[in-house]
Amino acid sequence: MKTMTCIEDLRQTARRKVPRAFFEYADAGSYAEATLHANSEELQRIKLRQRILVDVAARTTKTQILGEPAALPLMLAPIGLCGMQHGDGEILACRAAHEAGIPFTLSTMSICSIEDVAAAVTKPFWFQLYVMKDRGFIRSLVERAAAAKCSALVLTVDLQVLGQRHKDIKNGMTVPPELRIGNLLDIATKPAWALSVLRGKRKTFGNISGHVAGMEDVNSLSTWTSGQFDPALNWKDVEWIAGLWGGKLILKGILDVEDARIAAKTGAAALIVSNHGGRQLDGAPSSISMLPKIADAVGSDVEVMFDGGIRSGQDVFRALALGARSCMSGRAYIYGLGAGGQAGVARAIEIIRNELDVTMALTGTKSVGDIGRDSLVV
Repeated sequence: MKTMTCIEDLRQTARRKVPRAFFEYADAGSYAEATLHANSEELQRIKLRQRILVDVAARTTKTQILGEPAALPLMLAPIGLCGMQHGDGEILACRAAHEAGIPFTLSTMSICSIEDVAAAVTKPFWFQLYVMKDRGFIRSLVERAAAAKCSALVLTVDLQVLGQRHKDIKNGMTVPPELRIGNLLDIATKPAWALSVLRGKRKTFGNISGHVAGMEDVNSLSTWTSGQFDPALNWKDVEWIAGLWGGKLILKGILDVEDARIAAKTGAAALIVSNHGGRQLDGAPSSISMLPKIADAVGSDVEVMFDGGIRSGQDVFRALALGARSCMSGRAYIYGLGAGGQAGVARAIEIIRNELDVTMALTGTKSVGDIGRDSLVV
């Protein structure tokens, strides 16, 4: 994996190794993908302030996230279907994150279940929750996350309806893949992927299948899932979930200053400035364009995290300079997972860490806490 020198290298390798439907599920955005592209493009436009002759020999990327030590200000974001990028993908990604000293977030829509991951790792991980119409099922998910000793609950609040992702429809993306000629031909050219998935613990949504009556069949499971996201979701549901959970709660999907102010009053430990990776409201602003406004409004009241377009250590540095305390990255590690399993995820984290370290050195920055707006060229 050492020949993979940047996240784009991992991306191109994953494109070759993972069937098209699953690669594009992770890679693509909604509708015209304007917000998806804006996330990365607007990060790239932010220029870093190069400094010289500053003693940075003792610099460190170490920090704290929600009061816990972390090797760098990075978390692995919740991504559905990791186990369709590589067999047992959620377990492998969690192990890589823990070995790197950073948090991993398991998605509600994972292939490996909460219990599968908890049994396979030795440290706590975070669990991401979607609120669905079946509130009894949501209660049971929260209870299962608590029983698995998850150390934080990440409540995603920007998916009350699903933004249309054209490529998923065109690819006929299902879990597991339908036995169509196009799918079979694609999979036939990717034997290593097929073997890894066949050897994996599960082939469908592990947190849902077998836990909801009548939902053992994958076709009805898919129908149930697509109809379960709840357009009636509101702030009272946040209060209800906070009461059920009782632990550290993070609200993911904040992209508006007014919403951020409300979120900061819920008692949540953190909020994540995010537009769902450009997968929901196409035409929404980039995450980075809203970060400084939200950080200025609520940064003294709640821990502000950032998600959207992180592909390098320079991107992490930019987000920290504009008010984030830490960053989530999803696609970067998913490319690593598809490219090389656990070693690929580890390489993705290593690439970002090394880039952040070099960026800190060349901007004359000794610690993560020293990164601020004066680290940028405005």
